Amino acid sequence: MDRLDNTIRPYAWGSTTAIPQLLGVEPSGEPQAEMWMGAHPGAPSRTERGPLNEVIDEDPEQELGRAAVAKFGPRLPFLLKILAAGAPLSLQVHPDLEQAREGYEDEERRGVPIDAPHRNYKDANHKPELICALTEFDGLCGFRTPDEAAELLAGLDVDSLKPYVDLLHAHPEDAALREVLTAVLSADPEDMARTVTEAAAACARLGGAYAPYADIAHHYPGDPGVIAAMLLNYVQLQPGEALFLGAGVPHAYLNGLGVEIMANSDNVLRCGLTPKHVDVPELLRIVRFEASDPGVLRPEASPDGEEVYETPIDEFRLSRHVLAEGAAPRDLTRETPQILLCTAGSVRADAITLAPGQSVFVPAGEKAEVSGNGTIFRATVVA
Repeated sequence: MDRLDNTIRPYAWGSTTAIPQLLGVEPSGEPQAEMWMGAHPGAPSRTERGPLNEVIDEDPEQELGRAAVAKFGPRLPFLLKILAAGAPLSLQVHPDLEQAREGYEDEERRGVPIDAPHRNYKDANHKPELICALTEFDGLCGFRTPDEAAELLAGLDVDSLKPYVDLLHAHPEDAALREVLTAVLSADPEDMARTVTEAAAACARLGGAYAPYADIAHHYPGDPGVIAAMLLNYVQLQPGEALFLGAGVPHAYLNGLGVEIMANSDNVLRCGLTPKHVDVPELLRIVRFEASDPGVLRPEASPDGEEVYETPIDEFRLSRHVLAEGAAPRDLTRETPQILLCTAGSVRADAITLAPGQSVFVPAGEKAEVSGNGTIFRATVVA
């Protein structure tokens, strides 16, 4: 197995303290948002054999296993991250596989440069993802029922929001949500900024269930995404709990430290809380306008002690092992590629000792035995 040297991405929304605290190092004072573990060409993990993407390219079947290559192609199909949100991320949604392929091919045909700020599809892959909380973790996930959203908006007593409240009461569920989100994102920017300012003041005054939206508005004053966020379920995960974000589900992470895993893609359509491009027509084509429970996941324990976060896709499989000193080593050998990440205590992966925030890549079929006193997350695929 290969010890990984991983890149930390300094996005503006990142916490300045959470990742340094996990790693046991002094903060730099700069935001540290995500630590990437994998073979994404934008920031591949480094090994003694070279960048992980180049190691895999040299012999995909040796590194990934024949079954994984046959199913997903000659690349690692997932990206594992430690994510540290100190401020809200953009409100966003991801396409399904068919939508991603169609969108990518359309933009390629039209000659939209891959790095153009208005390009929606960077690749032809979907981007389902899972976030597992390491600390208390706040987020938004999926639509509330129209009645719940109407009640929340009405409670602000803001005149310019009353037409949205009426729309939410007057239409079937999917049409109500579609019409209100469309109206919010298509409104005159100056008018919407005034509405958001007034709504933010009301949120700050009322507190309670409104407090998260006051905080969002503090970070994104005047942004229509503040009103769009109020259409969504607010979720507070406890450590060890997780959310699965499938295609078409609007979501945003607000605050906290977690382990995130996703299919290897950069396809994001934004709904707000961002200075970046928002393509309203394409967004409305991708969003699934249906109220849903956020579906908080708790790991399911197997007889061998592995705690699995079950999801409906095969590009990744995330599980957790809580190890006790003196217990028998656990054999994690598998015929698929793995990344093992320590998040607490001290864990031995064969001859490599891992402290919190440290990780290894295990090629398919390579012996992987873990022991120690700590927690280790295991990322692999279903092939």
